[in-house]
Amino acid sequence: MPLHLYNSYTRCKQPFVPLVAGAVSLYVCGVTVYDYCHLGHARTYVVWDMVRRYLARRYSVTLVQNITDIDDKIIRRAEERQVAMSALVAEFIAAYDEDMARLNVLPADRYPRATESIPQMIALIRTLEERGIAYASGGDVYYGVQAFPRYGQLSGRSLSGMQAGASGRVEEGDPFKRYPLDFALWKAAKPHEPAWDSPWGRGRPGWHIECSAMVRAELGDSIDIHAGGMDLQFPHHENEIAQSEAVTGQPLAQFWLHNGFVNIDGEKMSKSLHNFRTIREILAVFHPMAVRWFILQAHYRQPIDFTEAAMQAATKSWESLWDAWRCGVLLAEVLPSSPLPEVIARFEAAMDDDLNTAVALAVLLELAKPLRSTWHRVQHGGTLTGDRAQLARTWQTLHEIATDLGFCFSDPELKPAATEPEDTTWIETLIAHRRQAKGDRNYAEADRIRQELGARGITLIDQPGGVTLWRRSDATSATK
Repeated sequence: MPLHLYNSYTRCKQPFVPLVAGAVSLYVCGVTVYDYCHLGHARTYVVWDMVRRYLARRYSVTLVQNITDIDDKIIRRAEERQVAMSALVAEFIAAYDEDMARLNVLPADRYPRATESIPQMIALIRTLEERGIAYASGGDVYYGVQAFPRYGQLSGRSLSGMQAGASGRVEEGDPFKRYPLDFALWKAAKPHEPAWDSPWGRGRPGWHIECSAMVRAELGDSIDIHAGGMDLQFPHHENEIAQSEAVTGQPLAQFWLHNGFVNIDGEKMSKSLHNFRTIREILAVFHPMAVRWFILQAHYRQPIDFTEAAMQAATKSWESLWDAWRCGVLLAEVLPSSPLPEVIARFEAAMDDDLNTAVALAVLLELAKPLRSTWHRVQHGGTLTGDRAQLARTWQTLHEIATDLGFCFSDPELKPAATEPEDTTWIETLIAHRRQAKGDRNYAEADRIRQELGARGITLIDQPGGVTLWRRSDATSATK
């Protein structure tokens, strides 16, 4: 069966056939670099890394991922910190690269930046204006959505329904729109903000136009796959389609793929609910590959719920995979060996059905059982018994599938921490005393206990619902 992908635009699974035989063009919406990446970013980029890796089994893949380095949030954060915007951007691009490397997300082939793509954006806006689709008003330039009959098709919305929802509301700073749903392509310069020269005066681009310009400049008028989080489906991706297709007359993408949301303990992740988790906070507690396992154990289009129990289960699965992989050193004399074709066929059948990683991980765990058992038996003084050739083929199959799903075994950080038993009663006792102090509103005592534990190399991580995790300063895993 050929690869089938769920196309958000058509709302059904379709067989995937690239526009150019043997090659795939993939565009993924990137980050706005004003803060550290959070767990939602981890899911997005692990998922699309998995897609890219699997496509690479059959095709040459070109991945382009933009960097939004000019935006209201970036401007505000730079002002708050009283630093140059360029310094802020450089800091968080470096942080993004570090986070992705720890999750073993491969770098994109190209990372075009918004500030380096201004001429392409201006040219695209000019064309839209010449065709009567965009209009200048009050120093800004807007896209007139009524001029694009298919507006709303990706998200399944109608203009009339959206207009009813927008009735009586006008975006702040946009008092000159002809229609409530029109959106900004170019914004007039404001005092003390970065600005570029344009036919409409000095200003800066709107957010949506950058991806349309970058896709066209980097990959052409029409690409194979455009991907991003479910939250980008409307309005960002809807606006991209309107901008690009009104100029080219071609589908911007043959397939639109969207990954689902991340919840924290059953609630939507948000700063207002105080359950916002950065990747760095998560990796201070849990193993990077356990996080990757957690993300891939659910279908990419479905929501996932981040809980301590779910992460403990993912950690256990990763440790099983790691032990199975280590069995390879016992089989060095019979490696390399060819993988098991019937198992590879099961893996591919699952992945060809809209990238069903849940089934793929189940196949991995099945392969891991005999290898892990062998590894533990030898480590406890036993001998290597059984059909070594069959074990070698099992190991080779596990290695191929795990690698294609992006699991990394070579970096020392990615190895599970040693699980030597130790008496942690004193830690738990102090945490219980601190919990009681907080309940009694004795915050000075709670802070003193945190400091005492910190001085003894124990870092506390408070979670929603009164749960406290702890870790040693030199550990890669934590306990409750």
